[in-house]
Amino acid sequence: MSSATKIRVFQVATGNLGTEMIERIQRHPDLELVGLHCYTADKIGRDAGEIVGLDPIGVTATGTVEEIIAAEPDVVTFHGVFPDEALYERVLEAGINVVTTADWITGYHRDTNWSHPSGRKVSEVIQSACERGGSTFYGTGMNPGLNQILGIVHTADVAEIQNVTVIESVDVSCHHSVETWKEVGYGRPVDDPSIPESLHKYTAVFADSVYLMADAFDLELDEVTFNYELGACTKDIDLGWYQLPKGSLGANYISYRGMVDGVARIESHLEWQMTPHTDPAWDIKSCYITQVTGDPSIYSKHMIFPRPGVDLSKPENFASIGMTVTGMPALNSLRSVVAARPGIITSTDLPLRAFAGRFAL
Repeated sequence: MSSATKIRVFQVATGNLGTEMIERIQRHPDLELVGLHCYTADKIGRDAGEIVGLDPIGVTATGTVEEIIAAEPDVVTFHGVFPDEALYERVLEAGINVVTTADWITGYHRDTNWSHPSGRKVSEVIQSACERGGSTFYGTGMNPGLNQILGIVHTADVAEIQNVTVIESVDVSCHHSVETWKEVGYGRPVDDPSIPESLHKYTAVFADSVYLMADAFDLELDEVTFNYELGACTKDIDLGWYQLPKGSLGANYISYRGMVDGVARIESHLEWQMTPHTDPAWDIKSCYITQVTGDPSIYSKHMIFPRPGVDLSKPENFASIGMTVTGMPALNSLRSVVAARPGIITSTDLPLRAFAGRFAL
């Protein structure tokens, strides 16, 4: 496929992330949107642009997998909150590649913590579908995803590594996904005994991120451990779209640690706050941090700013930045994914250009 040939994209879902990606696909020089799959009946039959608040773009939303397959796209981009493994399987066996931002980096987490209706491991189901269709499956995002790539490349000039830690230190109140935060446990009393399991269940894909980095470093881990601290709201918090009663979960510090002989070698940390009014509270730095301990040691901040003129006093503009940095690693990878070998791949299988943005010329 020449670089002049646009990648034909069929997008799935128009939640917070999917809404942002419709506009980004329209402006991406590599890509052409040829279809949109929606799960809610009131969106089906409407123009994709209209659904996400743009002018009509000539793409009508559909609601069946048969319509995805009939369109013969090069790739399906999946931006639902939770995976749709039945859709993945049917699309992949039809010879259509899939790139997802939902809960997948290596497959370790899905295989370990979720069961497939067939009784097989999820990765086996997906790999088999890829083999039947000669298609490729790839999971990415900002974190997990690009954040781990940043952690890997920051060691390129390190002679001897002792520890690599990547940290997401962010205020998450701009991510208006009620379903997500209910599942994670935000708003429940902080002493609710179900919260630790909820946090683990819905963040366990970050164990994948540790295994991804270990693979790049050729490091065999004994295990990946889960650790957490919880911050209780010190007063009632009303975010407009979400309520956090006093004493409920309003912040957390989670760490996934890859262990070798009892020593943490590769770590992925999540420093999240829905509100600064918690006890304990953390110093949120609003960035992604890479710390490498070794010879020499490295400390790097990946800071994200809006384009000039964006009014960050509007919550929707602030949220848009978060959705952009989550979805663009997927969109920018599509040409490389389409050219990749069939089967499940990770970021370690892709060339450097898969992580490159595009110039606006």
